[in-house]
Amino acid sequence: MPDFAPDSPAFLADPYPAYATLRAHGRAHYYEPSDQWLVPHHADVSALLRDRRLGRSYGHRFTHEEFGRTPPPAGHEPFHELNDQGMLELEPPDHTRIRRLVSQAFTPRTVDRLAPYVQGLARTLVERLVAEGGGDLLTAVAEPLPVAVIAEMLGVPEADRPLLRPWSAAICGMYELNPPEETARRAVTASLEFSGYLRDLIAHRRNHPGDDLISGLIDAHDQDERLTEAEMVATCALLLNAGHEATVNATVNGWHALFRHPDQLAALRADRALLPTAVEELMRYDTPLQLFERWVLDPVEIGTTTVPRGAEVALLFGSANHDPAVFDAPERLDLARRENPHISFSAGIHYCIGAPLARLELAASLGALLDLAPGLAPAGEPARKPNFVIRGLEGLPVTV
Repeated sequence: MPDFAPDSPAFLADPYPAYATLRAHGRAHYYEPSDQWLVPHHADVSALLRDRRLGRSYGHRFTHEEFGRTPPPAGHEPFHELNDQGMLELEPPDHTRIRRLVSQAFTPRTVDRLAPYVQGLARTLVERLVAEGGGDLLTAVAEPLPVAVIAEMLGVPEADRPLLRPWSAAICGMYELNPPEETARRAVTASLEFSGYLRDLIAHRRNHPGDDLISGLIDAHDQDERLTEAEMVATCALLLNAGHEATVNATVNGWHALFRHPDQLAALRADRALLPTAVEELMRYDTPLQLFERWVLDPVEIGTTTVPRGAEVALLFGSANHDPAVFDAPERLDLARRENPHISFSAGIHYCIGAPLARLELAASLGALLDLAPGLAPAGEPARKPNFVIRGLEGLPVTV
């Protein structure tokens, strides 16, 4: 599959033509460099996200040896101790129990209460950008908004919040295809520091509870079930990382797309009623999470291909969101698109618990920039991050 080249700058700049080639040539493609089966069609990706023959993990059913897999290196253990006990990496019954407990604290009402804070912070950040005559949209608005919001929810003191983004970036490096050992080393260091910080913060909240998500997680219980200390730490890390990583990249990817489609940007500036559908379309058009992995726990058929137990499938969200079998003219950015069943927030039991918060943040930053920076324009061509799975920009320079 010469078109699918995640290490190629040309592919990273625009992977969507390669996805079209994959879709045209079948429903499952074995990709030897990452030892995965690539799944490019929307119908298959959507179905497999809900298929219990696949899982985010396999340890609830098999040992590494039984599954035909090599255990991770012992030196990577701090990363896996933090990452693998988060509900994103677990399967029932542990996933069911943890998600039920977390949902008691992370409710729609909790998110709704944040709306004035999110909107006010978005306006403050944009006002500062305007006062400075422009700058980097990523560091001025896209990054500080969701970091501050999820930190506020969890009760992370303001002075500590600059620590979060570097830890998150180091840990998320492990989600790329075949991460090098240097990436693993940074992730391990970040995992140790992040875990230690969260344990201290949780201990403080046990003695001094407040009206924050960590206090809510400490209190969450169902009969005799509670989150263990390790599950608490993993849950907080997951919420902090997932609570801003996708939103940061969706914001800059979205504005980069708007700048390249001035007719759509003009339509949005003229009609703010487009804002809800614009958020969904920007999430679809250049998806911040391009790939989501699943282990094959029992053989599964994808078209005429039987993928065996022990294999790994790579569900191509970016390709699924551009599938012409589902989306009319998928390569066209259409902020008024009504039929938009994108899967940028996943599906099934691992559907993003923070999707309402992400939508709130994206709408708030879009609205504030449209209101307060009506002349917002690009100041040069941005550099693309050398990542495939988590798609984003190094920065987005703008003028006002």
